[in-house]
Amino acid sequence: MDDAGFNLDAAMLAMGRRAREGARALRLSTAEQRTAAIAAMARAIRAEADAILAANARDLAAAQASGTPEAMQDRLLLNPARLEGVAAGIEAVAAIPDPLGAEIARWTRPNGLDIARVRTPIGVIAMIYESRPNVTADAAALCVRSGNAVILRGGSECLRSSLAIHAAIERGLVEAGLPKTCVQAVPTADRAAVGLILSGLDRTVDLIIPRGGKSLVARVQAEARAPVLSHLEGLNHVFVHAAADLAKARAVTVNAKMRRVSVCGALETLLIDRAAAQRLLPPIAADLAAAGCELRGDADARALVPSMLAATEEDWRTEYLEPILAVKVVDGLDGAVAHIAEYGSGHTDGIVTEDAATAEAFVAGVDSAIVLVNASTQFADGGEFGFGAEIGIATDKLHARGPVGAEQLTTFKYVVRGTGQTRP
Repeated sequence: MDDAGFNLDAAMLAMGRRAREGARALRLSTAEQRTAAIAAMARAIRAEADAILAANARDLAAAQASGTPEAMQDRLLLNPARLEGVAAGIEAVAAIPDPLGAEIARWTRPNGLDIARVRTPIGVIAMIYESRPNVTADAAALCVRSGNAVILRGGSECLRSSLAIHAAIERGLVEAGLPKTCVQAVPTADRAAVGLILSGLDRTVDLIIPRGGKSLVARVQAEARAPVLSHLEGLNHVFVHAAADLAKARAVTVNAKMRRVSVCGALETLLIDRAAAQRLLPPIAADLAAAGCELRGDADARALVPSMLAATEEDWRTEYLEPILAVKVVDGLDGAVAHIAEYGSGHTDGIVTEDAATAEAFVAGVDSAIVLVNASTQFADGGEFGFGAEIGIATDKLHARGPVGAEQLTTFKYVVRGTGQTRP
């Protein structure tokens, strides 16, 4: 890709045409063949573990040399345990039911026409992502499971890792008798490749999925000439209601924030019910501080926990992806719902309460892709939902919402069977 005579425009257009060929092969493949390909991908990743980890070490060294924040380095890092998790995640996708051909609905009209709504692939998906090399494997497995060809464009910071994983994926496809064109990876860090993908590659791309920071998603939404399935920032909230069990509130809050601070399901703003703030906030804050979390609170929160730093308006709008948490005391359920409506990103929000009516009112009042009751926001993950893996958390309301697994990467067609009917 660095050859002097290389033409990026021509190479990307050719990639789009090859993806169409891959999509046709997948559409005609059997569920058993797709399952075999995904299982072979997992085996190949394990077999190529040394090469993948060596490539990741080079990516990580470059990130450290360039001053990349530690939270972003954590997103980039692969180690033997994480790589085994990648392979196991692929196997989980192989084990889920194949969605293609499934009847969503079926009915018979008075004239005898038999009409079925049947799941079918979208076609060619282009995935543009940053930092996380595991996305390469997850996206490949989910696209093959759902019968879609995919063009993967990983970020420059994880390019070596992504290409090493992709090489293993190609090996798995070939072993199962599917063409390499089912899963292609852009082998260059040239940012012009992103612009070419956004152009639609001469109408060969059916859906674009961005997964990364606000600037990437904003660019894709502004420039894309193909439909976009957006994954916006995870500006996630937990509201600890006056009727919360303190032990649950402490456990849920600390896990939601500190299990992994760099994931999109991490808690970023903690809302405490004023009616019980004196009972609830000091022990929760102590747990968070002991876990190494910096707290930034409003005046009411700081009155109860003076060690907190003062929060600013910007803190309510910040996805930290670091061990930093904004804390606000609110006036009950209405205050919490109003704050989330004003500052939330529609990703994941939760409540801790023992009052069932309040929990249901929160579920009804919060319009986010994922709403949790008495559970950590870190469950915002396709694997935890039983999807095997996810390509992202969609915050749009069309075409899919929440964790995007194989089923969410399908569309449908109507199959109408008759016995010679004609329309009068």
